[in-house]
This record gives sequence, structure tokens and C-alpha cells, in this order.
Amino acid sequence: MLTIYRRHIKTCAHRSEGRKYRRCHCPIWADGFIGREEIRKTLDTRIWEEAQDIIRQWEAEGSRPPESEPIIIAEACQEFLRDAEARQLRPPTLYKYRLLFRQMEAFAHDQGLRFLRELDLAMLRKFRASWSNHNLSALKKLECLRAFFRLAHESKWIDENPAKHIANPKITDRPTMPFTREEMIRILAACDRYPDNYGRTGHANARRLRAFVLLLRYSGMRIGDTATLERERVIGGKLLLYTAKTGTPVYCPLPDFVAQALEAAPRSSERHFFWTGESKPKSTVGDWQRSLSKLFRLAGVPKAHAHRFRDTFAVELLLAGVPLERVSMLLGHQSVRITERHYAPWVHARQAQLEADVKRAWSEDPVVFAETKGTPEGHEKTQRPN
Repeated sequence: MLTIYRRHIKTCAHRSEGRKYRRCHCPIWADGFIGREEIRKTLDTRIWEEAQDIIRQWEAEGSRPPESEPIIIAEACQEFLRDAEARQLRPPTLYKYRLLFRQMEAFAHDQGLRFLRELDLAMLRKFRASWSNHNLSALKKLECLRAFFRLAHESKWIDENPAKHIANPKITDRPTMPFTREEMIRILAACDRYPDNYGRTGHANARRLRAFVLLLRYSGMRIGDTATLERERVIGGKLLLYTAKTGTPVYCPLPDFVAQALEAAPRSSERHFFWTGESKPKSTVGDWQRSLSKLFRLAGVPKAHAHRFRDTFAVELLLAGVPLERVSMLLGHQSVRITERHYAPWVHARQAQLEADVKRAWSEDPVVFAETKGTPEGHEKTQRPN
């Protein structure tokens, strides 16, 4: 005869009440005998009705079914990382997975969980509730969690993928805020006043920082790609952004003064413009982010960050009438929908410019002259309410 009970975890408020309390959500265990076999093990469920069904099936068959050794959480995480490295995922992506796994293993330890199949839907929701991430960062983290459990389900480590039932967090898109032309002038002027470690201005650090800012603004690259840019990718005043899936290289022409600033800036190494190549890319990106933050304070530009240079690049192209599809190619987006989601308001602004151009063309239309008593302004007056 088998008896089922809640085995309370360390953090359970009813741990002192022992086996008699079963209205919590702690793991359910079985204790007793089937025939001559003594059983004392977890039933891998927290739902009382499911545990009762398992026990009835075991007692009806006279024995428990043979089972394979379940995979533990830490081992599953390591297997996923080995697969991710084999797929040649980028180091920043691998870093995000490692950070997620450290948090998940710490959560499992606090909840008294050891095996991956113990992370059911209720536990995953509780794990998600412990995150400090919000908005887009929470969504990205949830996507990493889903990818992990999808591989676990495909690898037969778990019977069902619980992560697919977790709803997305509410996302509030932040408006795209490019730098105004006045802000760009103040930022570039602040480069000349940027001090080095000895308080001197106009020296090597200032020239390198100015070239870095100009490249961010007129290439549309992210700060990580800019910080680790190789010198061989700038050829004849053109920057090789990336190679498309078709094998066709995508170039972005640089203004002459930007190319000249890059050549005049002190070299960090023979291979790269702004990186020695000895430290990790994440470290050099952090250094440049701190330098830019200091520059923005010096320029008096509030709420500024490096990605706004990329937004400025995209918005200026859209306002100049460049089609959204071409802007998407220059930004390196996988789909034009990504570009449209971030820059749709500025496409509307471009449409307003087109409407203004059409209205200006009315000045040479004889029909408009006849209907509005000789002036396009007269036509506008006739459209106004009395």
C-alpha cells in the first residue's frame, strides 16, 4: 500500500506541520510497498489528482514502470550551451543564456528542485515573477527560456514544454528619439573639450572620440560593431556593413570628413580603429559607453545614449525620401517589419513632406490658378471654414 504526501521545501511556510498538510504546492512523494518492493520517491508532480492516478496505476499493475534517470537542471543547461556553441551563436547571445541559467539554478536551489522535469508551468511562472526585468528585456529573457525548454522537449528530457504556455509580458515601445541637428552640433563641439586623464583637451582621446561619434552617426552601426570595427572594412570612403545571405556585400558611403577623421584618429591597434584586440569586446564596449556618457553630460544633452546615433541615421534617411526597404538593408535588419515597427512615425513625417511637395506644385497648375482667383493661397482660403 502506498501513501502520498507533500514533501515540504525549505521555504514552505507549512514545513513544520509535516505530512498532514497538503494544500501547499510542494512536490508530492510516495511512501510504502508494492508487493515486496519498498518505494520512497518523488512522483514528479505537484498536482494531487495526478499523484493519485499514478499510484492507482502502479497498484493495479503490481509494480512501478521502469524509468530512465531524469536529467538534472545543471546538466541540461550545460547541454544547451554546448549545442548553442556548436550552432556558433554570438558571444553576447551565449552570455544572456549563461546569465539566465545562473538565475534558474539559484531559483531551483531555493525551491528544493533538482531535476528539470520538476520545473513545471507553475514553477516557471513563479520563476518569471522573480525577475527584475521589465518591458523588452523581459520579453527577450522569456524567449531565451522558451528556446531552452523547446530543445529540452525535443531531446526527450521532459514530456511537455511548459514554457510555451507562459504569456508574453506587456511591452510599451519607447518612441524613437533621434538627435536633433542642434544636439549633434553640441556633441561634436564637446569632443574638443573632452579631457583626458590629465585634464588636457584636444589630445588623442578627443580626436579618437570625435571619430567614434561621427562613425556612429553616419554609418548607423551599433556601438558594439563600431567599437570592434576592423580597418580593412573601410575602403575608398565606403564602409562594408555586412555580407547579405546572397553573398552580396552591403556598403555604406561615408562623408569625406568622416573618413578623414578615422584616418587622423590615433590608432588603437594595427587591425582595429578603436580596439586593441586584446580585451573582450564586451569590455571595450563598456569603456566606450562610459566615455559617451561623460561626453553627453559635457554637451548638455539629456537622456542620450549610443543607439540614438543609429536612430538619427535611419530617420534622416527616411526624411530625405529613402524607401523603408533600403533603410532596412542599411540597418542590417532581418525583416523590413522590424524597421517599420521602430521608425513608422518617421515614415509618416516623410509622407507629410511629400504632401507639402504636391501642394507646392500647385503653383504652376493653371486650373488651380483659375479656381482660386490666381493664387494657390486663395485655394487654401476657400478650404477654411467661415
